[in-house]
Amino acid sequence: MSDLKELLDFRKSAARPARHGNGEGRDKPTETEESAEDSCSAFGYVRGLRERALSLEVRFRDGNCDWFPYSWLGPYRFNPSVGLLLKFTGDTVILVLIRGSNLDALVNQSINLTDRGIARHRILWLREMEEEGIRQAGREQPTIDRIEVAEFETQDELRAWLKNTAPVFLRQ
Repeated sequence: MSDLKELLDFRKSAARPARHGNGEGRDKPTETEESAEDSCSAFGYVRGLRERALSLEVRFRDGNCDWFPYSWLGPYRFNPSVGLLLKFTGDTVILVLIRGSNLDALVNQSINLTDRGIARHRILWLREMEEEGIRQAGREQPTIDRIEVAEFETQDELRAWLKNTAPVFLRQ
């Protein structure tokens, strides 16, 4: 009986966060937690070099969003003249084609969409930008003009879509 009481006492103390001097609990994020994420006009990312996102949120101009788990991310390809092609594999194959400019440009001298962002699972979200946002971004900043998402059940469907949409990514 004593062991049960000790276990219950331990669970109660572990479940209750310590109170801060202002009387508020740990429900409010600390300054460090609030700054764990950052963004530019095209995408958001986790700041810590060892931090990882679990999924990638794709935000469309019309207000719709799709989420893709990083665990489904397979190979991806980057061609500066066409964009970034991501391949997610789950029940079906999903291709996400990101079109824009400066997609591999460094933001805050630390991250980009390609090798320092998506490759390291640090990108939290990316979005199609409005015309005004693209104009305001400047020549050196990454911009995302358009995002196309397509789902395939067969390799033939996938190849046909790529042939029509972004043939540069097809390999013979």
